Amino acid sequence: MAGQETLATLLAMTPNPRQSLLLDEVRSRGSVSVEALAEQFDVTLQTVRRDVKLLSDAGLLARFHGGVRVPSSTTENIEYLQRQMLNEQAKQRIARTVAAQVPAGCSLIINIGTTTEAIARELLRHKGLRVITNNLNVAAILSDNPDCEVIVAGGIVRSRDRGIIGEMTVDFIKQFKVDIGLIGISGIEADGSLRDFDYREVKVAGAIIEHSREVWVAADHSKFNRPAMVELARFDQVDMLFTDAPPPAPFPQLLSAAGVNCVTCS
Repeated sequence: MAGQETLATLLAMTPNPRQSLLLDEVRSRGSVSVEALAEQFDVTLQTVRRDVKLLSDAGLLARFHGGVRVPSSTTENIEYLQRQMLNEQAKQRIARTVAAQVPAGCSLIINIGTTTEAIARELLRHKGLRVITNNLNVAAILSDNPDCEVIVAGGIVRSRDRGIIGEMTVDFIKQFKVDIGLIGISGIEADGSLRDFDYREVKVAGAIIEHSREVWVAADHSKFNRPAMVELARFDQVDMLFTDAPPPAPFPQLLSAAGVNCVTCS
C-alpha cells in the first residue's frame, strides 16, 4: 500500500501539457505573476494556482506572493524518480532519434542520467556495440543485448541514481578513446555553458568529453535556462545536441556560432 501511495504521489507530480508549457514560460522569463499566466493560458486564477502548487511541491518552481519563479537552488537536482517521469515522452523521442544515428559496430561512453538510460533502451537491438558506462542502470539495460559488450567503470556508487563517480572513475575513463561520448546534463545556461550539480559527476563527464572522438549531448527542452552550480562543458566542445523542441533565444545563435549540429526530435 505504501508503495502504491508513493507511486501515486510521483504520478501526480508529472506535469500535464499545460503545466509543461507554464513551466517553460516561467523558465524563459525567470519570474511571472499568476495573473499574467492565467491570461496567457486563458484559464482561471484558481487553475493557475493549482498548477503552480503542484509544480512547486515537485521542486520545479518556487512561489512568492502573487507570482512564481524558477527555483533559486543551483546546488541540488530533483529526485531521481521524479526525473524519470518528468518529460518522459520527450526523452523517448530523443532516445529514438539518437539511437537511429548510432552506427552498428561503434564504441560509446554513456554517462549518468534518465535521458541516457532511455537511449540505452533504444540500443537493445544494435549490433556490435562496445559501451563503457559509469551508470549501473545503463549497464543493466544493455546487458540484455547479447551483441553489446558492456564495460562498467569503477568508483563510488551514488545510491540515489546508481551513478558511479570519483577520481577512480575519471582514471578509468582516461584509458579509452571511443567513437561517441553520450552525455546527459541538468542545465544549459544562456552563456552557452552545460551545467550539472555534482562536481564529481562533472569531472567524469569532462573525462568522457576529452576521450571521445564525437560528443553528443541529449537534453530535453526543460534543460534550457535551467541553472546548476558546476560548469561541465561549453558548446564548442559539443558536436551534436539532441532535444525535443526548438531551443529558445539566444541558444540557436550560440549553437550555430559553436558549430553544433542541433537535432530537434519531433
